[in-house]
Amino acid sequence: MATDCPEAPGEPDGDTLTVALHREELQVGTRVVDTGRGVRIHKTVSEHPHHIDETLLYDELDVRHVIVDKIVPLSQAPSARQEGDTLIVPVVEEVLVTERRLRIKEEVHITRIQRSRTQSGTVMLRAEDVVVERFDEGPHKEANSTIRR
Repeated sequence: MATDCPEAPGEPDGDTLTVALHREELQVGTRVVDTGRGVRIHKTVSEHPHHIDETLLYDELDVRHVIVDKIVPLSQAPSARQEGDTLIVPVVEEVLVTERRLRIKEEVHITRIQRSRTQSGTVMLRAEDVVVERFDEGPHKEANSTIRR
């Protein structure tokens, strides 16, 4: 029989063997150590005006009504079609005769004309300047960088 303590109270010494048990424990951790090194960062934001001249594209529509006045059978009913930059949309009406036919009353010709214009203005642009001071190397060492956004 073994116990944690060197001698168990109340038992005779002759027949009992007492063994002391030991246990090692390890605790691992981290700690913050001030090494005397460090940096200080200064950031400034500045704004400056920037003039722009930009060409913008836009579309204009030229709409014309073209008189056609043509009778066609129902099976040949016209549909919208594209001819170059012009979209042609037929306008039809039913005309009552001994038989029903379609008369193309007119077509609407829609032509896309691409134009451009110049637009001027002033926008504000921001720039960031960063100064880094290092304390880990002899005299203060500075590094400058500029970030434009």
